[in-house]
Amino acid sequence: MGTLRQQIIALISEQPMDIVALSQALGIREKETIAHLPHIAKSIAGRGGRLKVHPAHCDACGYAFKDRRRLSPPSRCPKCKLARVLGPWYEIEH
Repeated sequence: MGTLRQQIIALISEQPMDIVALSQALGIREKETIAHLPHIAKSIAGRGGRLKVHPAHCDACGYAFKDRRRLSPPSRCPKCKLARVLGPWYEIEH
Protein backbone atom coordinates (compact mmCIF):
# COMPACT_ATOMS: atom_id res chain seq x y z
CA MET A 1 0.00 0.00 0.00
CA GLY A 2 2.89 2.41 0.63
CA THR A 3 3.29 5.33 2.97
CA LEU A 4 0.52 7.81 3.62
CA ARG A 5 2.11 10.33 1.26
CA GLN A 6 2.46 7.70 -1.45
CA GLN A 7 -1.23 6.88 -1.02
CA ILE A 8 -2.16 10.57 -1.36
CA ILE A 9 -0.02 10.86 -4.50
CA ALA A 10 -1.67 7.76 -5.96
CA LEU A 11 -5.16 9.10 -5.28
CA ILE A 12 -4.62 12.57 -6.75
CA SER A 13 -2.73 11.14 -9.72
CA GLU A 14 -5.94 9.40 -10.79
CA GLN A 15 -8.34 12.34 -10.39
CA PRO A 16 -8.58 15.76 -8.71
CA MET A 17 -9.73 15.49 -5.09
CA ASP A 18 -10.47 17.93 -2.29
CA ILE A 19 -9.34 17.62 1.32
CA VAL A 20 -12.61 16.08 2.49
CA ALA A 21 -12.51 13.32 -0.15
CA LEU A 22 -8.81 12.65 0.48
CA SER A 23 -9.19 12.40 4.24
CA GLN A 24 -12.21 10.12 3.92
CA ALA A 25 -10.44 7.85 1.42
CA LEU A 26 -7.43 7.55 3.73
CA GLY A 27 -9.31 7.45 7.03
CA ILE A 28 -7.39 10.38 8.57
CA ARG A 29 -8.29 13.88 9.75
CA GLU A 30 -8.43 16.78 7.28
CA LYS A 31 -5.72 18.71 9.18
CA GLU A 32 -3.37 15.75 8.91
CA THR A 33 -4.00 15.52 5.17
CA ILE A 34 -3.28 19.25 4.72
CA ALA A 35 0.01 18.90 6.61
CA HIS A 36 1.27 16.38 4.02
CA LEU A 37 0.57 18.55 0.95
CA PRO A 38 3.68 20.82 1.08
CA HIS A 39 5.93 17.77 1.36
CA ILE A 40 4.11 16.06 -1.49
CA ALA A 41 4.51 19.17 -3.67
CA LYS A 42 8.29 19.13 -3.08
CA SER A 43 8.72 15.43 -3.79
CA ILE A 44 6.64 15.65 -6.96
CA ALA A 45 8.64 18.67 -8.15
CA GLY A 46 11.83 16.65 -7.67
CA ARG A 47 10.45 14.09 -10.11
CA GLY A 48 9.54 16.71 -12.71
CA GLY A 49 5.87 16.87 -11.80
CA ARG A 50 3.71 19.53 -10.18
CA LEU A 51 0.96 19.65 -7.57
CA LYS A 52 -1.81 21.56 -9.33
CA VAL A 53 -4.40 23.29 -7.17
CA HIS A 54 -7.77 24.04 -8.73
CA PRO A 55 -9.15 27.09 -6.88
CA ALA A 56 -11.90 26.89 -4.30
CA HIS A 57 -15.15 28.77 -4.87
CA CYS A 58 -18.12 29.91 -2.83
CA ASP A 59 -21.25 27.87 -3.44
CA ALA A 60 -23.45 30.77 -2.34
CA CYS A 61 -22.18 33.71 -4.43
CA GLY A 62 -19.74 32.09 -6.86
CA TYR A 63 -16.63 33.92 -5.66
CA ALA A 64 -13.47 32.12 -6.88
CA PHE A 65 -10.30 32.08 -4.76
CA LYS A 66 -8.02 32.39 -7.83
CA ASP A 67 -5.15 34.24 -6.14
CA ARG A 68 -4.97 32.11 -2.99
CA ARG A 69 -1.51 30.59 -2.41
CA ARG A 70 -2.22 28.48 0.70
CA LEU A 71 -2.85 24.81 0.18
CA SER A 72 -5.49 24.64 2.91
CA PRO A 73 -9.12 25.37 2.06
CA PRO A 74 -10.53 28.78 3.00
CA SER A 75 -12.98 28.80 5.90
CA ARG A 76 -15.43 31.37 4.53
CA CYS A 77 -16.06 33.65 1.59
CA PRO A 78 -14.66 37.21 1.85
CA LYS A 79 -17.44 38.52 -0.39
CA CYS A 80 -20.64 37.15 1.19
CA LYS A 81 -19.10 35.98 4.53
CA LEU A 82 -20.77 32.56 4.33
CA ALA A 83 -18.96 29.29 5.00
CA ARG A 84 -20.22 27.53 1.88
CA VAL A 85 -16.81 27.13 0.26
CA LEU A 86 -16.12 24.15 -2.00
CA GLY A 87 -12.61 22.93 -2.82
CA PRO A 88 -9.82 23.48 -3.58
CA TRP A 89 -9.10 20.34 -5.58
CA TYR A 90 -5.60 18.88 -5.88
CA GLU A 91 -4.11 16.87 -8.73
CA ILE A 92 -0.70 15.88 -10.03
CA GLU A 93 0.52 17.08 -13.41
CA HIS A 94 3.39 15.20 -14.99
